[in-house]
Amino acid sequence: MEINKNTTAWEIWTALAESDPEREAVIHWIAGEEPFRWKRKELLQTAKKFSLCLKSKGIKRNDVCAIIIKHNRMFYPLYMGIVGIGALPAVLAYPNPRLHPDKFRQGLEGMSQRSGLDWILTQKDMEDIIRPFSDRKESTIKELLFPLEWDTNSTFSDEEHTEVDAIRSEIKPEEPMLLQHSSGTTGLQKPVVLSHKAVITHVKNYSDSLNFSYGDKIVSWLPLYHDMGLIAAFHMPLLYGIPVIQVDPFEWVVAPSLICEALSQEKATLTWLPNFAYNFMADRIDDDELEGISFESIRMIINCSEPVRAESHHKFYNRFSRFGLKENKLASCYAMAETTFAVSQSAPGSNSEEITVDRDLLSEGKVIRSDNAVNRRVCVSSGKLIEGCKVKIVDDNRKDVGIDRVGEIAIQSVSMFDGYRNYPEKTALVLDDEGWYYSGDFGFMHNDELYVIGRKKDIIIEAGNNIYPEDVEDAVNKAEGVIPGRVIAFGEEDPELGTEHVSVVAETREARKDLQKVKMAVIKAGMEINVNIKNVYLVPPRWLIKSSAGKPSRKANKHRILNKEFDNAWSS
Repeated sequence: MEINKNTTAWEIWTALAESDPEREAVIHWIAGEEPFRWKRKELLQTAKKFSLCLKSKGIKRNDVCAIIIKHNRMFYPLYMGIVGIGALPAVLAYPNPRLHPDKFRQGLEGMSQRSGLDWILTQKDMEDIIRPFSDRKESTIKELLFPLEWDTNSTFSDEEHTEVDAIRSEIKPEEPMLLQHSSGTTGLQKPVVLSHKAVITHVKNYSDSLNFSYGDKIVSWLPLYHDMGLIAAFHMPLLYGIPVIQVDPFEWVVAPSLICEALSQEKATLTWLPNFAYNFMADRIDDDELEGISFESIRMIINCSEPVRAESHHKFYNRFSRFGLKENKLASCYAMAETTFAVSQSAPGSNSEEITVDRDLLSEGKVIRSDNAVNRRVCVSSGKLIEGCKVKIVDDNRKDVGIDRVGEIAIQSVSMFDGYRNYPEKTALVLDDEGWYYSGDFGFMHNDELYVIGRKKDIIIEAGNNIYPEDVEDAVNKAEGVIPGRVIAFGEEDPELGTEHVSVVAETREARKDLQKVKMAVIKAGMEINVNIKNVYLVPPRWLIKSSAGKPSRKANKHRILNKEFDNAWSS
């Protein structure tokens, strides 16, 4: 399909529904049930009904509508219905059952004040949790709505239909289409507003790099509050006109074989996975769950959202090759919310490039090939830049360091965001006057391909989720037995699982015989903010090194822990 960049999402959805009304658009997958299959025409008609309902509730053009709904087949037309009246959908995470309601409300409050949320659209069973926040006098929320309870077959007047049609006809491609948040599960996420033109242009350019065709079909378990799930596995298929199978993320975590079952039965051709999922699936899926499963239809499994690890690709291929998976189907991508999604993509039908470099020289910023088995690192390419994207690698002064040199990745894109909504100070830190976005990621260019090797900042990436160490430290500071203000959190890599774990170093005055009790208090503090603290290192007072600003230094103290200095912490 040829995509017109100078139009709106609704116009494209309408054209697709008119061209082939009975073609499947979304296949809603639930374990143990027959999938619900949205046809293009039915999906658009239901979206139109939601648009009428939303307008009747008082939702206006440019209002931000936060959607907090579990895996539900009505989510898709509801989302489209919001777009259809010129409002901005913003998908937020449905809370994990382990997360304390107060913590959820606090996160929602911070997000609403910064992002400018106007309405919350959720499920009835969430009312007791959200109502105490939304009804507060200082809340920005106009009303809490329950769209799954609405009768979408209600009769609306001709005048109401005409008013909604008029609103749609006035929407311009340059106007806002959606609000998504930069990836992260804790901390105050940064709101990114994207226009119709940015999203549609991205779909055009990225689909070209993937060699999309009418016969493609996407399968995904990815949560739709994350840019990978929202753009790659929702907007891409809806705007290009190919089917997508949506699997419940919560069900996938419990039974990761579901994605294999769905892709095999539906003969899917494309899927995106964060790096941790390769290890997770290889380790957790038993042979008896793979009976009758075939990967033959898949043409690309795309590694995205974490630094790509060679060992994760190899482990995944070795586990599933006898079920029809070909090694050249394992692809990679570099993406972020600020550029709508993809910046680079490896070529379809070929292995992601790998180079083996000297680890010590890499830490000094030099990319030098090495065959030294002890002191080496295998770096995996995230592919070539997609159409409309430029990249430069810069030093701390934002000066270009050239090829085969490590630095911060800076990006220009035709589908770039204009800045974080209501967040000018954060925007000024990362976006310059020439439109270069400074990602905070470290990487290098080699043979015209982009290699991403880590985060510039201290953000911990655990199983595809970004965790801010400040939030972990704030929680642990309140744990019984911990000296407040004498805590640092950092990511400790687990090569077997292909992701980082959260580790904490905390000072305590408790006796050695009571350390286990303190350790459990630290772990519980992490659970209260939905963070799994894997390693707890308890140390005596004054053990932590302070930075020049007077705070415990994450970098210096992490280095001490990894160098086993912790072993002697209680020697005296």
